[in-house]
Amino acid sequence: MTSPATVGVVGGGRMGAGIAQVFAMLGAHVVIAETGDAAAAHRRVADGLDRAHERGKLDAAPAEILARVTTVGAIDELPATADLVVEAVPELVALKLEVLAAVAKTVHPETIIASNTSSISIAELGAALEDPSRFLGMHFFNPVPASALVEIVRAPETAPEVVDRVRGWVADLGKSEVLVNDSPGFATSRLGVMLGLEAIRMLEEGVADAESIDRAMELGYRHPMGPLRSTDLVGLDVRLAIAEHLEQTLGPRFAPPELLRQKVARGELGRKTGRGFHAWS
Repeated sequence: MTSPATVGVVGGGRMGAGIAQVFAMLGAHVVIAETGDAAAAHRRVADGLDRAHERGKLDAAPAEILARVTTVGAIDELPATADLVVEAVPELVALKLEVLAAVAKTVHPETIIASNTSSISIAELGAALEDPSRFLGMHFFNPVPASALVEIVRAPETAPEVVDRVRGWVADLGKSEVLVNDSPGFATSRLGVMLGLEAIRMLEEGVADAESIDRAMELGYRHPMGPLRSTDLVGLDVRLAIAEHLEQTLGPRFAPPELLRQKVARGELGRKTGRGFHAWS
């Protein structure tokens, strides 16, 4: 099984740029479709490659890898012959359906299409495609280059050979995969969000401060990062959106705490804004 020669990524934010970076490092030609600031998306990949170079993680010069990455301003400019296209736009069902339908019209019928969604049903999103057998979830984790995991989500319609090809590509990226069946929140978001929400409720109730709650899980349960710091890294707005979706689909146990809503309303979104449950420099 060969690695993908050409990969499309729709969305050039932190996640999309990270996905583009790791496939470019693998040797693929990567095209990022970003309808907003395409230049900013390209800079994110460049900055990520520079950081990887500083840590000694690259087998080639950053400029050589970056030369394999191009950005375009519209989905219909993606290469029709791409082996894989990964959708990495915000967690909004209507937006993802629109994007996936546009991707399906642009690329070859053999192209595998994946969503980086962290919580939305793959079967629901697959309704945007005439042939959902070539569609599945590839849930990457932030920051993508440093994360060891990709959660592969198969819907009932996903073809077994599509799953097999994607599992091989994840291995080529040097990452481990977990294969889960389609369900709201899958495995990782469902468990991660539940832990994060309970930590926020504990903070609300004054059980302990944020640093103590995180240290308890890091030292007592050997979590590499506490649930509040993890929420900061993911983004409080992202976690709120996931929690609201899971509340709608799985019930009130996923209801977002008021403190989370307040912080999002104040623009305290975590590391990307400099403050969430912790201060970030």
